[in-house]
Amino acid sequence: MADRKATIKRDTLETKIQVSINLDGAGNYNVDTGVPFLDHMLDQVARHGLIDLDIKAKGDLHIDAHHTVEDVGITLGQAFAEAIGDKKGIRRYGHAYVPLDEALSRVVIDFSGRPGLEYGVEYTRARVGDFDMDLLSEFFQGFINHAQVTLHIDNIRGKNAHHIAETVFKAFGRAVRMAIEMDERMGDTLPSTKGSL
Repeated sequence: MADRKATIKRDTLETKIQVSINLDGAGNYNVDTGVPFLDHMLDQVARHGLIDLDIKAKGDLHIDAHHTVEDVGITLGQAFAEAIGDKKGIRRYGHAYVPLDEALSRVVIDFSGRPGLEYGVEYTRARVGDFDMDLLSEFFQGFINHAQVTLHIDNIRGKNAHHIAETVFKAFGRAVRMAIEMDERMGDTLPSTKGSL
């Protein structure tokens, strides 16, 4: 099996971002986006997805975190698309339920080649610290547009906004891990009746 790694750089007037990933990693994590809450969430993806993540971002945080959070999602999606390659032999679908105290979230993903996001998450407060919770949906929208995946995210219950977000990102990491795993029974075939993804 070829190395499933990628490095993507995104350089705009608003952000400068570099993302390196190894889909067959050990959950190693080196992330500095300038947005500590986003860094904490991406740590969950790396550790629970067993994906090595190296992300460096500099953005126009003097305005707000919107461009940085969205562009990290875009660049991570591009890195996934490159690293996953032709998708032959992958499981394609993944899902996970993750609890944290009173919070419970479910994430289902399909490496379908078609971007689609259903985001059923309502946070109990608008901000955690100084982080605007609305930006998390922007992160996932950027990711799905460029990774070309269908992603359903649902928070089933929760009272603490931080707990809700953490269950979402942990479940995302675990669902991704399941979907990108190589399925020995698939061999070198594509998991699609269409013959393309």
